[in-house]
Amino acid sequence: MELAPESVFPFLGSADQNLRELEDLLDADIHVRGNSVTLTGKAADVALAERVIEQLVALTGRNRVVTPEAVRHTVSMLTEGTAESPAEVLSLDILSRRGKTIRPKTLNQKRYVDAIDANTIVFGIGPAGTGKTYLAMAKAVQALQSKQVNRIILTRPAVEAGERLGFLPGTLNEKIDPYLRPLYDALHDMMDPEAIPKLMAAGVIEVAPLAYMRGRAQPVFTKVLTPEGYRPIGELEVGDLVIGSDGRPTPVLGVYPQGPKEIYRVYTQDGSSTLASSDHLWSVYTRDDRRRNKPARVLETKEMIGNLRAAHYHRFELPLLDAPVCFPPQPVPMDPYALGLLIGDGCLTGKTTPSFATNDAELVEALHHAIPGIALRRTSPVDYTLRRDPQPGEVITLENPITGVARRLGLAGARSNTKFVPSEYLYNDAEVRLAVLQGLLDSDGGPVTQNGRTCRIQFTTVSDRLRDDVVFLVQSLGGVVYARTRLAAGRKPGLARGRAVHHRHDAHILDIRLPAGITPFRLARKAAKYETTGGGRPVRYIDRIEPAGTEEAVCIQVAAADSLYVTEAFLLTHNTLNDSFIILDEAQNTTAEQMKMFLTRLGFGSKIVVTGDVTQVDLPNGSRSGLRAASEILTEIEDIHFSELTSSDVVRHRLVSNIVDAYERFESETRPVGPHLPGNRAERRAANRPGRR
Repeated sequence: MELAPESVFPFLGSADQNLRELEDLLDADIHVRGNSVTLTGKAADVALAERVIEQLVALTGRNRVVTPEAVRHTVSMLTEGTAESPAEVLSLDILSRRGKTIRPKTLNQKRYVDAIDANTIVFGIGPAGTGKTYLAMAKAVQALQSKQVNRIILTRPAVEAGERLGFLPGTLNEKIDPYLRPLYDALHDMMDPEAIPKLMAAGVIEVAPLAYMRGRAQPVFTKVLTPEGYRPIGELEVGDLVIGSDGRPTPVLGVYPQGPKEIYRVYTQDGSSTLASSDHLWSVYTRDDRRRNKPARVLETKEMIGNLRAAHYHRFELPLLDAPVCFPPQPVPMDPYALGLLIGDGCLTGKTTPSFATNDAELVEALHHAIPGIALRRTSPVDYTLRRDPQPGEVITLENPITGVARRLGLAGARSNTKFVPSEYLYNDAEVRLAVLQGLLDSDGGPVTQNGRTCRIQFTTVSDRLRDDVVFLVQSLGGVVYARTRLAAGRKPGLARGRAVHHRHDAHILDIRLPAGITPFRLARKAAKYETTGGGRPVRYIDRIEPAGTEEAVCIQVAAADSLYVTEAFLLTHNTLNDSFIILDEAQNTTAEQMKMFLTRLGFGSKIVVTGDVTQVDLPNGSRSGLRAASEILTEIEDIHFSELTSSDVVRHRLVSNIVDAYERFESETRPVGPHLPGNRAERRAANRPGRR
C-alpha cells in the first residue's frame, strides 16, 4: 500500500505508537518503509489489516488525530464485521469546547448517540466507563445550545441525601453534592464554568437527587378547577378532567401521593394565592422574556424565594388563560344579561313588585325585550316597576315571572348586602358568564379613564358574596381583578335629595382588566368610552411567597400540551417537565415505583435518557431495580429505545475493560443456578456466603 506522504506521520503516531498497537492487535505482519506499507500473512489477515489502515488514513484526512485508542476501536469495529465505516463513526462530533471535541469512540456509542436523536426515551445500559452519562450530557448541552430544549435536568438516585444524612455536618446542599459530583464534573467539561451558576440560578440547568424530582406537589386540600367546579386535588383520580390553560378540559394522566411536604403560599399582586410545595413548578416570564418574545421558563417555588423583584418591578409574570373556561352549557331560567341588570340595580325582595332603577332608557328597553311577559311602569325619573303583563284570558293571580325566577334561584329577599350570582350562571358556558358580567357592569360598574393610560373597569358592591362572584366571572374569562374595601365606619355620609344617608355596609371596589376581544359593556355610552383607549393587558405577577407549614401533598400529571392546569383563583401551574432534556444517571438504584414516577413526568418537547449498570445494584434486599423492570416492561413501546454497551465500549484506561470482563467471568462462575437469580449485589453476596443453601 502506498500512503500519501502527509498521512504517514499521523498514521504511525508519535514514536510509532500506532504502528506498535497495530502489530499487537493484528495477525498480519506490517512493514513500513517511507510512505510504503507492506502486509504479509494469511489472506484474511492481510485483508483485515488493509481495511484497518484505510480507515485510519481516512481519519487523518478528516483532520482527526489517530491515537492508539482510535486504533483499538477501529480494529474492534472491523473485527465485528460491521458495515459502518469506523472513520465516520470516529468523526461524528457532538460538542467542541476549548479545542476538546466530544464524539463517540465505538460503534455502540455511535448507535447510542443516534438513538438519542431518533427517540424520545433512551435507556443506556452498560458497565462503568462506557460513556453512557458523558455522551448523554453532551447531547443535552448540544440540544440546549441549539435551542431544541429550554432546560437541562440532571438527576440520580441518592436515597441517603433525603433520609440518612441528617446527622452529618453542613447544609443540605453540602450533604447532597457528593452524590451529584460526577454530573457537575461532566457539566464543567462541556460548558463555561462561569456560565453554569447563572444558568442554574435561572432554572435553565437543574441538578438534583431523584427524590427531589418527585415533589412538585400541592396540599391534598388545594382546589383544582374541573368542568364541574373546584375539587380538592387529593380527590382526583386518573381519567378525571381538569381545566387547562386553553380553558378546555384535559384528562389527568397520573396521580402521585407525596407524603408530608414543606408548603408555601404563593401570592400574586392582585391578592390571589394558592399553596404549593417548595419544588413545585411554575411557568413564568421575565420582562426580558416578554420583550424578546421568548417562551416561558419553568422555575421551582424555592428558586423564586428572595428573588421576586428586579429594581422596583415584579420579576416573574404568570401566564393567564388563553381563552375563557369552557364549563358545560346548561339551561337558565332567565336571560343572563337581564339577570345581571337586576342583580346590579334591581329590587327582588319578594314582598313587593320587582323594580329597577336607572337613568338609561337603553337599559330599560333591553330589560323589556330580554324578559317576556312583563311590562315596565315608570314611577319616578329613575324608578321602574316590572309588572306581569297579563294576556287576555289569563288568571289575574298568576305569579310575576321575575319573582318566580328569583325564588327558584334563591335571590328572592336578597338585599344589597346579600346579593349573589346563582351557580347556574357561574358554572355555565362563556357566553352566559359574559352576559351576566355585562349586565352587572352596565348597571353597577363603569369605565374609568386617566390621561395617558388605558381604561380600566370599576365595579362596586356592598355584598361580600357578589364581590367574590364577580371576581370568579372575570378570572374565568381570563381577566384580572384588584379588590379593595372602603369601610363604612368613618366614611362621610352620602346625599339623597338633600338629606344625609349614612353608610351601613363596607363597600368593595373591584378594578377589572379583561383580555382583548372581550367586550365588558353593552350600554352604548360606556362601551364608547371604553373603546376609546382600550382596556390594556391583564397581567399577574408573583408578589410574595410565605411559608405555610407542612402538609400531606400530591402531584398530578395532565395531558395538556403545555402541562398547565388551573388551580385556586384561576392561577395556572403545572407539574410536568416540558421542553427539557432530562438525564437519570445510576438508574439501577431506582425502585420500580421510582422509575415509573420519573418516566411519567415526561412533558411535551422533552427527551429522557436513562443510564445505568444492572450489575451494580445497591438497593436493599428485596427491592427490585427499576432499570431491570423497565427493560422487561417497556421494550415493545414505540419511541423508547434500549442501547446496550459492553466492555468493548469502555473508553477509560484499557485495564478497565479487562477488569469488567474479569468480574463478569467470576460472577457467572459463582452465581448459583436455580429458579431465583439474585438481583443485586447484596443478594449476590448473601448467595455466595458460606453456609447458604
